[in-house]
Amino acid sequence: MLDAPPQGVGSFVPRCDWRFPVPPMRSLLPRGVLVLALLVLAACATQGPTVYPEISFADKGPITVAVARIEIEDAYVSPQVSPNVEHLFPVVPAAAMRKWAKDRLRAGGGEGSARFVIVDAKVAETKLKRDEGLRGAVTIQSSERYDGRIEGRLEIYDATGARVGFADTVAVRTRTVAENASLAERDQAFYEMTRNMMIDFDASLEKTLRDNLGRHLR
Repeated sequence: MLDAPPQGVGSFVPRCDWRFPVPPMRSLLPRGVLVLALLVLAACATQGPTVYPEISFADKGPITVAVARIEIEDAYVSPQVSPNVEHLFPVVPAAAMRKWAKDRLRAGGGEGSARFVIVDAKVAETKLKRDEGLRGAVTIQSSERYDGRIEGRLEIYDATGARVGFADTVAVRTRTVAENASLAERDQAFYEMTRNMMIDFDASLEKTLRDNLGRHLR
């Protein structure tokens, strides 16, 4: 209804009260769309970080050293700054080396001791130059290269504390990552890099120990 103009005013502005019922938002969407949206939200809410399998060599059997005890020394300290990125790996190389020593080295009894030293366990990142030409515009390029190096040494000491033998080995791996790789794909690449370095390390150090320290093994 329109109000009459006030006294003495030659024109008036109509005041309208037009109200339309607004349906709730859920009634505007098909039931199937709502169900799908709820499922997606639930999946996002419950999805956690990927848990990677432990890198273990327990199934390979022990390497028994004729000593009373075996110690593990972390001589490598990660700087945790660029270009080093090993601290960002889902399985840090140094931790994988400690696990290897616990899995494979056994003290078989004797008067001396042994020490497993983690000498190096780094991974460095290098940014790769992008091809800005026509070919680069239509291809997926590698954006980073990762160079990993691990080194471990087993030292044997007699009862007086004098070092009577040692054996060491180095394993290296290099891997590139595509520019469109997701965080999950990068983590998978990092995990595989650590695992493959450890596989190489295990085979190489066992051979070196048996070749050079055979008299100290049982």
